Amino acid sequence: MCGICGGVEFRQSRRAEERREVLAAMTATMACRGPDDEGLHLDAHAALGHRRLAVIDVPRGRQPMALPPRPGTDEPEAVLVYSGETYNFRELRAELAAAGHTFRTDSDTEVVLHAHREWGRRDPREAVRRMNGMFAYALWDPAAQELVLVRDRLGIKPLYYLPTADGVLFGSEPKAILADPRVERRVTLDGLRRLLAWVHDPSNAVFAGMREVPPGAVVRITREGLREERYWQLADTGHTDDVPTTVRRVAELLEDTARRQLVADVPLCTLLSGGLDSSALTALAARHTEGRIRSFAVDFTGYEDNFRADDVRGTPDAPYVREVAAHVGTDHTDIKLSTEQLMDPDVRRAALHARDLPMGLGDMDTSLYLLFKAVRERSTVALSGESADEVFGGYRDFHDPDTVAADTFPWLAGRMMKADPSDPGLLDAAVAGRLDLPGHLEAQYRAALAEVPELTGPAADDPHERRMREICFLYLTRFLPNLLDRKDRMSMAVGLEVRVPFCDHRLVEYVFGTPWAHKTFDGREKSLLRHATAHLLPESVVQRVKSPYPSTQDDTYEKELRERAADLLRRDDSPAAPLIDRKAVAARIDAPLDGYTEMGRRTQLERVLDVDAWLRDYDVELDLR
Repeated sequence: MCGICGGVEFRQSRRAEERREVLAAMTATMACRGPDDEGLHLDAHAALGHRRLAVIDVPRGRQPMALPPRPGTDEPEAVLVYSGETYNFRELRAELAAAGHTFRTDSDTEVVLHAHREWGRRDPREAVRRMNGMFAYALWDPAAQELVLVRDRLGIKPLYYLPTADGVLFGSEPKAILADPRVERRVTLDGLRRLLAWVHDPSNAVFAGMREVPPGAVVRITREGLREERYWQLADTGHTDDVPTTVRRVAELLEDTARRQLVADVPLCTLLSGGLDSSALTALAARHTEGRIRSFAVDFTGYEDNFRADDVRGTPDAPYVREVAAHVGTDHTDIKLSTEQLMDPDVRRAALHARDLPMGLGDMDTSLYLLFKAVRERSTVALSGESADEVFGGYRDFHDPDTVAADTFPWLAGRMMKADPSDPGLLDAAVAGRLDLPGHLEAQYRAALAEVPELTGPAADDPHERRMREICFLYLTRFLPNLLDRKDRMSMAVGLEVRVPFCDHRLVEYVFGTPWAHKTFDGREKSLLRHATAHLLPESVVQRVKSPYPSTQDDTYEKELRERAADLLRRDDSPAAPLIDRKAVAARIDAPLDGYTEMGRRTQLERVLDVDAWLRDYDVELDLR
């Protein structure tokens, strides 16, 4: 895993020395993503920066990496800066070697370079389609004067870009692009809409003019301009396998994916919550690991002893974590966190800086950051169960008739994130009116529905199957990318590579194509995953009901949160003042404690504090016209 950045300037509007200084500043913003090495490449038009977290071929995988010059020229044939992992690089390497390619390293980065040379000269998508992995990279072709930006199919690894007057800037994170002094740190109403709506939209990266490379896409930049091209998207596969065959195929894909994603030349572990997803993954990983695999879990001081069940979380994780660790035989460590640690200003500041945006998730971000920081002391790579709920239909919203029938994004209508877009909450009423979040979400929802691939076969005539196809698509394309971004940012902030095997595109394609009746054939959520892995797990975990990532139930946490919000109201210099309704914030501070069951209200206070800190730390200009 690494951090990449740079850009192209076709009109050379800056001196070479200035360009190098800017590239160095951009690259420095991502030192945490790549603590092991740094590299820069500059030529007449391109500037590529790289920070490396060494995982495969530690001594020889330095970047930027270049193909040797063509005969009669001095320029390299191509230059690459790469972040992520290509899990099938060994198979691709063998195929390329048979075609006459020679290699100087054992890294997957060099394989990607040669793949583009062999298959992607005319169309880079032809090379990318052969890759299985999580990646974001930039490839510069000096002869063609073309920069190609590539992102993996599910958007596991982030990649942002900003068109400029004479080219483009790009980076693994917005902070890399913002390090260029020419870039305005401006946020318009459109940016605020993206910030406040939990709906992924790669065309809007909050900061004015900034975009994400869409998942499953390449962006090609030449003197003639810029264009986005898709190389992958979810499609109807015309699934014909019966349930037993489908379960066997899921088991085969999971086994192969776990085996592939254990490849590393550094210490590796799993993240274990005691739920079906992480437990199955830990058991699969243990089957392909010599000795005992390490596992880690997050917990809060006093959480298990004082646990209060609610509509979202029915059980604490700890008992199930212990049972799985013993059953599988892992080398397990619990990371227990106190309210004092969660409210530490330095930790909150670090989590906010890692996200680049004030997401308002509070302890769910800070605890993840602290968990990853502790894991990094013993491991460099971790496997996570993220995305199994989106792939296999694990959230309760999938199974609630009212939520399924709601004509909007299901997570906005469901129990976990239930929200009324027309309610301004703690926003200033005038600002809320200009934002028109209901209208924005309606437009986003209709646009997303228009992309859903049509059902074929017998299921095409079943209205419920059609609706569940829509909901699965919405979760995979508009909800999951937000979770993947959160996991990437918090892990890379401490130099930890987190892999997500349930995002293997072969598994996603296969399960997406299965009828909803297959996904719930035993009357439960995640039927296919449960039956494919039940033989690996304790029965209690096989039968456990979904429980989301934990959040502290300590009332002291919310009391301190309210105290900090009250302090913000007492200040005259809060940059968040134009956005908030001071009376509404004060009323929320004085209201009875919400407790654990009212996460939405607590999150609103978290968001106010985060927005204030973000506007200060990032020197953001708000354009509310």
